[in-house]
Amino acid sequence: MSIKYLPCFIGRMLGALLVSLVLSGAALAQQPLRIGFGMSQTGALAGNGKAALISMEIWRDDVNARGGILGRKVEFVQYDDQTNPSTVPGLYTKLLDVDKVDLVVSGYGTAVIAPAMPLMMQRKLVFMSLFGLNVNSKFKYDRYFQIMPAGPDPAVDWTRGFFEAAATLNPKPQSVALVGADAEYPHLALEGAREHVKRLGLKLVYDKTYPPNTVDYSPIVRAIQATNPDLVYLASYPPDSAGMVRAASEVGLKTRMFGGGLVGPQFAALKTQLGPLLNGIINYEAYAPDVGAKFPFLDQFLAKYQARAAKEGVDPLGFYLPPYAYAMMQVLEQAIKGTGGLDQGKLAEYMHKNSFDTFVGKVSFASNGEWAQPRMMTVQYGGIAGNDVAQWKKSGLITVLYPNEYKTGTVRAPYHENRK
Repeated sequence: MSIKYLPCFIGRMLGALLVSLVLSGAALAQQPLRIGFGMSQTGALAGNGKAALISMEIWRDDVNARGGILGRKVEFVQYDDQTNPSTVPGLYTKLLDVDKVDLVVSGYGTAVIAPAMPLMMQRKLVFMSLFGLNVNSKFKYDRYFQIMPAGPDPAVDWTRGFFEAAATLNPKPQSVALVGADAEYPHLALEGAREHVKRLGLKLVYDKTYPPNTVDYSPIVRAIQATNPDLVYLASYPPDSAGMVRAASEVGLKTRMFGGGLVGPQFAALKTQLGPLLNGIINYEAYAPDVGAKFPFLDQFLAKYQARAAKEGVDPLGFYLPPYAYAMMQVLEQAIKGTGGLDQGKLAEYMHKNSFDTFVGKVSFASNGEWAQPRMMTVQYGGIAGNDVAQWKKSGLITVLYPNEYKTGTVRAPYHENRK
């Protein structure tokens, strides 16, 4: 080629390269933004897992109706983790290495969040998690973020409401029994409970766990009753929550307060299954119709969720996990838009420095990725008649005991006189 034509040739090459880059960028912008996760569709946490998945799909459809995120439609790649911690590392490895997803979020619950953490840390990924209790206390990972209003000291804040309610009793309680399943969440909840036992100077008369596959809970309740505790704090997953509640009724457990950390009664399946057996029990809830006026931002979401849940046969109330599953995705969406991309370091920095508007209110994170302010409610069930789900949509069955800004009543004690 003649030297005199070289500048022209170079100009054409640069122009072609520029066009190619522009077209490549445009093509990339049109590619779906793929988010991967495991979610319990079978196993002990399937009831909540299915409800969470519906909520996330509603968010995805809402976002795509608005044109996607940064011009990219959102797609999900998700697998059933079977509520089995051993499936989690392989599942997320497949999502990242085979499916090549752009981002990952967690499934529901402590048991399936913790096993994913080493991989997240190895790959230096932002990890949004859904209702895992105090998971990051072991890992101290600065790209971990948690959607659950437990507070910056999760195990202690999670159990605080039960013991604050107990402190209002007259005369003051003197002794306590701690019991829970031998699994990740109960262990962490019981750790927090022990801090309050020390703080209040209570005598610990029983402190044991039972195998997760326990079938007969009556011997456990009898052993607890033999210690004659003023308080019984239980940390359990849905199957054993139901088993322990039934056993407490059958054995005739006598104590001033019973409950605290039961997973399961927050959603409709266990509310309707146990019905009046829940009367008198103290537990945690994320929402109660009695304080619905304080959560006006939920109305829009619940209207969409309940209509779809009725068709798909999942939790028809949606008061507990579904709004938080949607909120988890709202936080991620706002962080992506705020940083203008998917750089994991920039996303983590943005999420630490900013607050987010969601269907569960304003969300901001403490340095450990937990909610900066606790907001989980401690409640007492009462006045439940029969097993009809419709009664749970009305006020009167859930008395909020803690925190004070949501309080609607005081503890009705002792437990055994309020079971009816």
